[in-house]
Amino acid sequence: MQVQPYLNFNGRCEEAIAFYKQAVGAETEMVMRWKDAPDPSMCSDANRDKIMHTAVRIGDTVIFASDGRCEGTLKFEGITLNLSTSDAAEAERLFAALGAGGQVMMPMSETFFAKRFGMLADKFGVAWMVMAPK
Repeated sequence: MQVQPYLNFNGRCEEAIAFYKQAVGAETEMVMRWKDAPDPSMCSDANRDKIMHTAVRIGDTVIFASDGRCEGTLKFEGITLNLSTSDAAEAERLFAALGAGGQVMMPMSETFFAKRFGMLADKFGVAWMVMAPK
């Protein structure tokens, strides 16, 4: 069994994928667009070229994502993604890359459980913890 996060970027999925490719080396495994849905009534002019479903690999984990129906406000609450690396310098690099345009909630520092640990919300509002455990 696997648990895989599913993130809804409300119209900004393509931008998010490009950001994660640059920031953490994410790789797109597959993409389905709304225009390719078997039921044409699911597709509107507004979402035609938007992403209905994608699978993005970050390290050993696959994260699912979508543009959703492109309605409402983009908001991520109650979930944090954790990114672990064995190397403190790599943790610092990933933290800086994910934090570009975002908001640091806890700067990188040494803790009782990690060589380096920090928390941030990226520019899309996705919360991340980045760590190099002891």
